Amino acid sequence: MGYRIITSERDGHVVARARRSDTGDPLGIECSGATVEEATRRLTAWLTWQEEHAAALAALQQAEQAYHRTIAGSAFASAVESAVELQQESLNALEAARVRLDEIRTRKPE
Repeated sequence: MGYRIITSERDGHVVARARRSDTGDPLGIECSGATVEEATRRLTAWLTWQEEHAAALAALQQAEQAYHRTIAGSAFASAVESAVELQQESLNALEAARVRLDEIRTRKPE
């Protein structure tokens, strides 16, 4: 999704905000700084983080759905050992997605 950054001065600080290129709707948060460059850099960092966070959250949700499908499908599996292996692989993928999301959350810009 494309966006454009708009800056303005407010109370002696520069404020940067983003608007979607396609609709003009506001996107994300406002960031302030002492200069246009600082405010723009802070907003760009937040938008980049937000996009990465949204992707990681979607990946976690997909891993959760896959895990639940695996568990439900295991009830009908003919080979018990392969069902257990599939469950463990699915659980490992779910845990990896959760760890990735947690790692991204620790890098949230201020």
